[in-house]
Amino acid sequence: MFRHRIVGTFVLAVVTQASAASNDDFAGTVDIGGRALHLECRGHGGPTVILEAGALSRGDVWSRDKLQPAGARTMVLPGVAAFTRVCAYDRPGTLREVDPNREPNGPLFVPSRSTPVHQPRTTRDKVNDLHALLAAAKIPGPYVLVGHSAGGLIARLYASTYPDDVVGMVLIDTTPENVWLRFQEALPPAQWKTFEALTVKNQELLDAYPEAEQWWTAPLADDASTRQVREARARAPMRPIPLFILGHGIPFPAPFAGWPADRMEAIMSKLRDDLATMTPDAKVVVAKQSGHDIHQDQPDLVIAAIRQVVDAVRDPKTWRIAPST
Repeated sequence: MFRHRIVGTFVLAVVTQASAASNDDFAGTVDIGGRALHLECRGHGGPTVILEAGALSRGDVWSRDKLQPAGARTMVLPGVAAFTRVCAYDRPGTLREVDPNREPNGPLFVPSRSTPVHQPRTTRDKVNDLHALLAAAKIPGPYVLVGHSAGGLIARLYASTYPDDVVGMVLIDTTPENVWLRFQEALPPAQWKTFEALTVKNQELLDAYPEAEQWWTAPLADDASTRQVREARARAPMRPIPLFILGHGIPFPAPFAGWPADRMEAIMSKLRDDLATMTPDAKVVVAKQSGHDIHQDQPDLVIAAIRQVVDAVRDPKTWRIAPST
Protein backbone atom coordinates (compact mmCIF):
# COMPACT_ATOMS: atom_id res chain seq x y z
CA MET A 1 0.00 0.00 0.00
CA PHE A 2 1.11 3.57 -0.66
CA ARG A 3 1.27 5.89 2.32
CA HIS A 4 0.28 9.37 1.25
CA ARG A 5 3.55 10.96 2.33
CA ILE A 6 6.15 11.65 -0.30
CA VAL A 7 9.37 13.58 -0.25
CA GLY A 8 9.70 16.44 -2.72
CA THR A 9 13.14 16.36 -4.28
CA PHE A 10 12.92 18.60 -7.32
CA VAL A 11 16.32 20.10 -7.90
CA LEU A 12 16.84 23.79 -7.28
CA ALA A 13 19.23 24.63 -10.08
CA VAL A 14 19.93 23.54 -13.63
CA VAL A 15 23.57 22.71 -14.18
CA THR A 16 25.69 23.81 -17.07
CA GLN A 17 25.76 21.56 -20.09
CA ALA A 18 29.55 21.45 -20.01
CA SER A 19 29.52 19.74 -16.62
CA ALA A 20 27.51 16.80 -17.90
CA ALA A 21 29.65 16.52 -21.00
CA SER A 22 32.95 16.32 -19.11
CA ASN A 23 34.62 13.11 -17.98
CA ASP A 24 34.13 13.97 -14.32
CA ASP A 25 31.47 12.33 -12.16
CA PHE A 26 28.29 14.33 -12.54
CA ALA A 27 24.86 14.40 -10.89
CA GLY A 28 22.36 17.17 -11.47
CA THR A 29 19.66 18.45 -13.77
CA VAL A 30 19.87 19.37 -17.42
CA ASP A 31 17.47 21.75 -19.16
CA ILE A 32 15.81 20.26 -22.24
CA GLY A 33 13.80 23.31 -23.23
CA GLY A 34 11.81 24.66 -20.32
CA ARG A 35 11.96 21.63 -18.07
CA ALA A 36 14.72 19.62 -16.42
CA LEU A 37 15.77 15.97 -16.37
CA HIS A 38 17.96 14.62 -13.59
CA LEU A 39 21.11 12.96 -14.94
CA GLU A 40 24.00 11.07 -13.38
CA CYS A 41 27.18 10.15 -15.28
CA ARG A 42 30.38 8.45 -14.14
CA GLY A 43 33.45 6.87 -15.69
CA HIS A 44 35.63 7.51 -18.71
CA GLY A 45 35.88 6.25 -22.27
CA GLY A 46 33.53 5.05 -24.95
CA PRO A 47 31.13 3.88 -26.05
CA THR A 48 28.87 5.67 -23.57
CA VAL A 49 26.43 3.35 -21.83
CA ILE A 50 22.91 4.73 -21.24
CA LEU A 51 20.87 2.97 -18.55
CA GLU A 52 17.09 2.99 -19.07
CA ALA A 53 15.17 1.92 -15.98
CA GLY A 54 11.90 0.00 -15.97
CA ALA A 55 8.43 1.44 -15.45
CA LEU A 56 8.19 3.83 -12.49
CA SER A 57 11.88 3.38 -11.52
CA ARG A 58 14.17 6.35 -11.03
CA GLY A 59 17.66 6.37 -12.45
CA ASP A 60 19.22 5.61 -9.08
CA VAL A 61 17.83 2.07 -9.24
CA TRP A 62 21.10 1.33 -11.06
CA SER A 63 23.27 2.48 -8.15
CA ARG A 64 21.22 1.87 -4.98
CA ASP A 65 21.15 -1.63 -3.50
CA LYS A 66 17.60 -2.51 -2.42
CA LEU A 67 18.53 -5.95 -1.11
CA GLN A 68 21.78 -5.57 0.84
CA PRO A 69 23.47 -2.84 2.92
CA ALA A 70 25.09 -0.04 0.97
CA GLY A 71 28.55 -1.00 -0.21
CA ALA A 72 28.03 -4.74 0.21
CA ARG A 73 27.91 -5.25 -3.56
CA THR A 74 28.97 -3.34 -6.64
CA MET A 75 25.82 -2.14 -8.36
CA VAL A 76 25.41 -1.67 -12.09
CA LEU A 77 26.21 2.02 -12.57
CA PRO A 78 29.42 2.11 -10.52
CA GLY A 79 30.41 -1.29 -11.88
CA VAL A 80 30.12 -0.13 -15.49
CA ALA A 81 31.89 3.15 -14.66
CA ALA A 82 35.01 1.09 -13.99
CA PHE A 83 35.45 0.45 -17.73
CA THR A 84 33.52 3.13 -19.67
CA ARG A 85 31.39 6.26 -19.38
CA VAL A 86 27.89 5.45 -18.11
CA CYS A 87 24.81 7.61 -17.51
CA ALA A 88 21.39 7.12 -15.93
CA TYR A 89 18.51 9.57 -15.62
CA ASP A 90 15.09 10.04 -14.06
CA ARG A 91 12.15 9.98 -16.41
CA PRO A 92 9.34 12.30 -15.22
CA GLY A 93 6.91 10.47 -12.95
CA THR A 94 9.31 7.79 -11.77
CA LEU A 95 10.05 7.07 -8.11
CA ARG A 96 12.38 5.41 -5.65
CA GLU A 97 10.80 2.95 -3.26
CA VAL A 98 11.80 3.30 0.38
CA ASP A 99 12.40 0.15 2.40
CA PRO A 100 10.32 0.45 5.61
CA ASN A 101 12.78 -1.85 7.39
CA ARG A 102 15.58 0.63 6.75
CA GLU A 103 13.54 3.81 7.14
CA PRO A 104 10.54 2.87 9.33
CA ASN A 105 9.40 6.47 9.73
CA GLY A 106 10.06 7.50 6.17
CA PRO A 107 7.77 7.79 3.15
CA LEU A 108 7.01 4.77 1.02
CA PHE A 109 8.56 6.39 -2.03
CA VAL A 110 10.52 9.43 -3.18
CA PRO A 111 9.42 11.01 -6.49
CA SER A 112 11.41 11.74 -9.62
CA ARG A 113 14.01 14.49 -9.53
CA SER A 114 12.92 15.60 -13.01
CA THR A 115 10.25 18.17 -13.81
CA PRO A 116 6.75 16.62 -13.72
CA VAL A 117 4.81 16.38 -16.98
CA HIS A 118 1.27 15.45 -17.89
CA GLN A 119 0.75 11.68 -17.87
CA PRO A 120 0.30 9.27 -19.52
CA ARG A 121 3.09 9.42 -22.08
CA THR A 122 4.03 7.00 -24.83
CA THR A 123 7.31 5.32 -25.63
CA ARG A 124 7.81 7.86 -28.43
CA ASP A 125 7.51 10.72 -25.93
CA LYS A 126 10.18 9.09 -23.77
CA VAL A 127 12.49 8.52 -26.73
CA ASN A 128 12.14 12.21 -27.58
CA ASP A 129 13.08 13.14 -24.00
CA LEU A 130 16.15 10.90 -24.03
CA HIS A 131 17.32 12.31 -27.36
CA ALA A 132 16.85 15.87 -26.10
CA LEU A 133 18.74 15.04 -22.90
CA LEU A 134 21.73 13.54 -24.70
CA ALA A 135 21.90 16.55 -27.00
CA ALA A 136 21.46 19.18 -24.27
CA ALA A 137 23.99 17.51 -21.96
CA LYS A 138 26.38 17.03 -24.89
CA ILE A 139 26.91 13.39 -24.02
CA PRO A 140 29.01 11.98 -26.84
CA GLY A 141 27.97 8.92 -28.77
CA PRO A 142 27.98 6.29 -29.94
CA TYR A 143 25.80 4.66 -27.29
CA VAL A 144 25.21 1.25 -25.82
CA LEU A 145 21.61 1.24 -24.59
CA VAL A 146 20.65 -0.87 -21.57
CA GLY A 147 16.93 -1.28 -20.90
CA HIS A 148 15.21 -3.07 -18.04
CA SER A 149 11.60 -4.25 -18.41
CA ALA A 150 9.56 -1.50 -20.09
CA GLY A 151 12.78 0.49 -20.42
CA GLY A 152 13.69 -1.99 -23.13
CA LEU A 153 10.86 -0.59 -25.25
CA ILE A 154 12.47 2.85 -25.02
CA ALA A 155 15.89 1.47 -25.88
CA ARG A 156 14.58 -0.41 -28.89
CA LEU A 157 12.52 2.48 -30.25
CA TYR A 158 15.47 4.81 -29.76
CA ALA A 159 17.69 2.43 -31.74
CA SER A 160 15.07 2.27 -34.51
CA THR A 161 14.77 6.05 -34.61
CA TYR A 162 18.49 6.86 -34.38
CA PRO A 163 20.23 3.74 -35.75
CA ASP A 164 23.52 5.52 -36.44
CA ASP A 165 23.84 6.50 -32.78
CA VAL A 166 23.39 3.04 -31.23
CA VAL A 167 26.21 0.49 -31.46
CA GLY A 168 25.12 -2.08 -28.87
CA MET A 169 22.25 -3.06 -26.61
CA VAL A 170 21.52 -5.02 -23.44
CA LEU A 171 17.90 -5.96 -22.71
CA ILE A 172 17.22 -7.00 -19.11
CA ASP A 173 14.00 -9.02 -18.81
CA THR A 174 12.54 -6.53 -21.22
CA THR A 175 8.87 -6.21 -22.11
CA PRO A 176 8.33 -7.62 -25.63
CA GLU A 177 6.06 -5.45 -27.74
CA ASN A 178 3.56 -8.28 -28.31
CA VAL A 179 3.50 -9.81 -24.83
CA TRP A 180 -0.01 -8.56 -24.03
CA LEU A 181 -1.36 -9.92 -27.31
CA ARG A 182 0.08 -13.35 -26.50
CA PHE A 183 -1.29 -13.21 -22.95
CA GLN A 184 -4.73 -12.25 -24.20
CA GLU A 185 -4.71 -15.19 -26.62
CA ALA A 186 -3.64 -17.61 -23.88
CA LEU A 187 -6.01 -16.57 -21.09
CA PRO A 188 -9.76 -17.21 -20.88
CA PRO A 189 -11.67 -13.90 -21.27
CA ALA A 190 -12.53 -13.64 -17.58
CA GLN A 191 -8.90 -14.16 -16.51
CA TRP A 192 -7.68 -11.67 -19.11
CA LYS A 193 -10.04 -9.01 -17.77
CA THR A 194 -8.83 -9.68 -14.23
CA PHE A 195 -5.20 -9.42 -15.31
CA GLU A 196 -5.77 -6.27 -17.34
CA ALA A 197 -7.58 -4.58 -14.46
CA LEU A 198 -4.67 -5.36 -12.12
CA THR A 199 -2.10 -4.05 -14.58
CA VAL A 200 -3.66 -0.97 -16.11
CA LYS A 201 -4.39 1.17 -13.08
CA ASN A 202 -3.10 1.63 -9.56
CA GLN A 203 -5.44 4.29 -8.24
CA GLU A 204 -3.84 4.34 -4.81
CA LEU A 205 -0.49 5.30 -6.31
CA LEU A 206 -2.09 7.98 -8.49
CA ASP A 207 -3.89 9.44 -5.48
CA ALA A 208 -0.57 9.74 -3.64
CA TYR A 209 1.49 10.76 -6.68
CA PRO A 210 -0.69 12.23 -9.47
CA GLU A 211 2.38 12.86 -11.66
CA ALA A 212 3.35 9.17 -11.57
CA GLU A 213 4.41 7.51 -14.79
CA GLN A 214 1.51 5.57 -16.30
CA TRP A 215 2.63 2.91 -18.74
CA TRP A 216 -0.50 0.87 -19.30
CA THR A 217 -3.55 3.12 -19.44
CA ALA A 218 -5.18 1.83 -22.62
CA PRO A 219 -6.28 -1.77 -23.19
CA LEU A 220 -3.02 -3.68 -22.95
CA ALA A 221 -3.25 -5.57 -26.22
CA ASP A 222 -3.29 -2.29 -28.17
CA ASP A 223 -1.39 0.05 -25.87
CA ALA A 224 0.24 2.89 -27.82
CA SER A 225 3.64 2.34 -26.22
CA THR A 226 3.93 -1.27 -27.35
CA ARG A 227 2.29 -0.54 -30.69
CA GLN A 228 4.92 2.07 -31.55
CA VAL A 229 7.71 -0.45 -31.00
CA ARG A 230 5.85 -3.16 -32.90
CA GLU A 231 5.38 -0.87 -35.90
CA ALA A 232 9.00 0.31 -35.82
CA ARG A 233 10.23 -3.29 -35.88
CA ALA A 234 7.97 -4.06 -38.82
CA ARG A 235 9.25 -1.06 -40.79
CA ALA A 236 12.95 -1.75 -40.51
CA PRO A 237 15.11 -4.46 -38.93
CA MET A 238 17.65 -3.58 -36.26
CA ARG A 239 21.16 -3.02 -37.47
CA PRO A 240 23.57 -5.92 -36.77
CA ILE A 241 24.86 -4.64 -33.43
CA PRO A 242 25.97 -6.65 -30.38
CA LEU A 243 22.78 -7.57 -28.51
CA PHE A 244 22.74 -9.27 -25.11
CA ILE A 245 19.42 -10.44 -23.65
CA LEU A 246 19.03 -11.41 -20.00
CA GLY A 247 15.90 -13.23 -18.84
CA HIS A 248 14.59 -14.06 -15.39
CA GLY A 249 15.09 -17.57 -14.04
CA ILE A 250 12.72 -17.31 -11.06
CA PRO A 251 9.09 -17.27 -12.29
CA PHE A 252 6.86 -14.25 -11.74
CA PRO A 253 4.56 -14.46 -8.72
CA ALA A 254 1.00 -15.38 -9.69
CA PRO A 255 -1.09 -12.17 -9.84
CA PHE A 256 -4.27 -14.03 -8.90
CA ALA A 257 -5.53 -17.51 -8.04
CA GLY A 258 -5.74 -19.80 -11.05
CA TRP A 259 -2.99 -18.02 -12.98
CA PRO A 260 -1.54 -20.56 -15.48
CA ALA A 261 2.06 -19.93 -14.46
CA ASP A 262 3.74 -22.60 -16.61
CA ARG A 263 1.91 -21.51 -19.75
CA MET A 264 2.68 -17.82 -19.21
CA GLU A 265 6.35 -18.49 -18.46
CA ALA A 266 6.56 -20.50 -21.69
CA ILE A 267 5.11 -17.54 -23.59
CA MET A 268 7.64 -15.14 -22.07
CA SER A 269 10.50 -17.52 -22.84
CA LYS A 270 9.41 -17.80 -26.48
CA LEU A 271 9.09 -14.03 -26.81
CA ARG A 272 12.53 -13.57 -25.27
CA ASP A 273 13.99 -15.93 -27.87
CA ASP A 274 12.14 -13.99 -30.57
CA LEU A 275 13.85 -10.78 -29.47
CA ALA A 276 17.16 -12.52 -30.10
CA THR A 277 16.28 -12.78 -33.80
CA MET A 278 16.43 -9.00 -34.17
CA THR A 279 20.14 -9.11 -34.94
CA PRO A 280 22.64 -11.84 -35.88
CA ASP A 281 24.63 -13.52 -33.11
CA ALA A 282 22.55 -12.14 -30.25
CA LYS A 283 23.28 -13.71 -26.88
CA VAL A 284 20.57 -14.93 -24.51
CA VAL A 285 21.32 -15.83 -20.90
CA VAL A 286 18.79 -16.87 -18.26
CA ALA A 287 19.67 -15.43 -14.85
CA LYS A 288 18.86 -18.50 -12.79
CA GLN A 289 19.08 -16.73 -9.44
CA SER A 290 16.97 -13.73 -10.46
CA GLY A 291 13.40 -12.68 -10.69
CA HIS A 292 12.35 -9.75 -12.86
CA ASP A 293 14.80 -7.28 -11.28
CA ILE A 294 18.01 -8.91 -12.47
CA HIS A 295 19.96 -5.68 -11.99
CA GLN A 296 19.18 -5.93 -8.26
CA ASP A 297 19.29 -9.72 -7.84
CA GLN A 298 22.48 -10.30 -9.86
CA PRO A 299 24.12 -6.96 -10.63
CA ASP A 300 27.40 -8.71 -11.39
CA LEU A 301 25.73 -10.58 -14.24
CA VAL A 302 24.34 -7.36 -15.72
CA ILE A 303 27.72 -5.66 -15.44
CA ALA A 304 29.36 -8.63 -17.20
CA ALA A 305 26.79 -8.51 -20.02
CA ILE A 306 27.33 -4.79 -20.53
CA ARG A 307 31.09 -5.34 -20.44
CA GLN A 308 30.82 -7.91 -23.22
CA VAL A 309 28.84 -5.54 -25.43
CA VAL A 310 31.22 -2.64 -24.77
CA ASP A 311 34.20 -4.88 -25.51
CA ALA A 312 32.54 -6.09 -28.72
CA VAL A 313 32.04 -2.50 -29.87
CA ARG A 314 35.71 -1.84 -29.24
CA ASP A 315 36.86 -5.16 -30.72
CA PRO A 316 34.27 -7.37 -32.50
CA LYS A 317 36.49 -10.44 -32.11
CA THR A 318 35.60 -10.57 -28.39
CA TRP A 319 31.91 -11.37 -29.02
CA ARG A 320 32.14 -15.09 -28.22
CA ILE A 321 32.62 -15.30 -24.45
CA ALA A 322 29.52 -15.53 -22.25
CA PRO A 323 29.42 -14.62 -18.55
CA SER A 324 28.49 -17.07 -15.82
CA THR A 325 24.89 -17.08 -14.67
